[in-house]
Amino acid sequence: MKSKILERQKISLTDLQLKMIESGWGKDVVENTVVEKITYLSDGLKVKGYIAYPTDNSNKYPCIIWCRGGIGNSGAIDKFTARGMFGQIANWGYCVFSSQYRGNDGGEGHDDFGGDDLNDIINLTSLADEIPQADTNIWGIEGWSRGGMMTYLSLTRTNIFKAAVIIGGIANLRCSKDESKFRQRLHKQILNKFEESEFKSRCEKRSIINFPEKLSRTTPLLIIHGNNDEQVTPNDSLDMSYKLLELKILYRLVMLEDGDHYLKSHRKEVDEMRKKWFESYLK
Repeated sequence: MKSKILERQKISLTDLQLKMIESGWGKDVVENTVVEKITYLSDGLKVKGYIAYPTDNSNKYPCIIWCRGGIGNSGAIDKFTARGMFGQIANWGYCVFSSQYRGNDGGEGHDDFGGDDLNDIINLTSLADEIPQADTNIWGIEGWSRGGMMTYLSLTRTNIFKAAVIIGGIANLRCSKDESKFRQRLHKQILNKFEESEFKSRCEKRSIINFPEKLSRTTPLLIIHGNNDEQVTPNDSLDMSYKLLELKILYRLVMLEDGDHYLKSHRKEVDEMRKKWFESYLK
């Protein structure tokens, strides 16, 4: 079988950086996990991303795909953040797969913001065959901000995911470039090359609120949103909850008081909720 991981290299940090990882995410994250930067094939394109897994290879671990936020290289995950963030999830007992999306971080193609680049997420599943610790039969998925949108859209493509976590996720682009600073950047960096009618059509096709019936009916959703999110309006998650109720899709909605887009003041609480959700459905 031809490898789909074309390049892989363990992340190497300075002693000071490792101490910062220990301080922020815990000593076990450094000692018990491996995080690698990779180049993998997706639709014939060389795409950048990360994998992470426990150092203990005596067991098989469920797999989690983690979907980043941002637009283009703004929001791309650097090596330091990857070592902490993905190492944390690996330390919980999972193999982690994440894409920078095509066209970013030196990868081929162009970031389509929920178009063809959705394949970069789905194609991560085939990489698990090359990780000895990976239990390829058990998959979860998580996404923050734009990554929440990517998670919703991925759940319309497949029902392999046994659990999903969406944090500050975009459910409705609302097609107005003046709605927020984020929407203005989206229009300027990704969709401004289209006429207004095409821009509106592309926004609608990326807004799960318009076609929630296409979601996997077997994937429980944990949706978390800060009440003071100025990047992605909290209404995205509130409105989505009504759709999920109508469809009788299992979900939990948590709105966090005074929470900003990054939920900085709720980090421990959010981590605990994420961890418990995955434990409930993946183990």
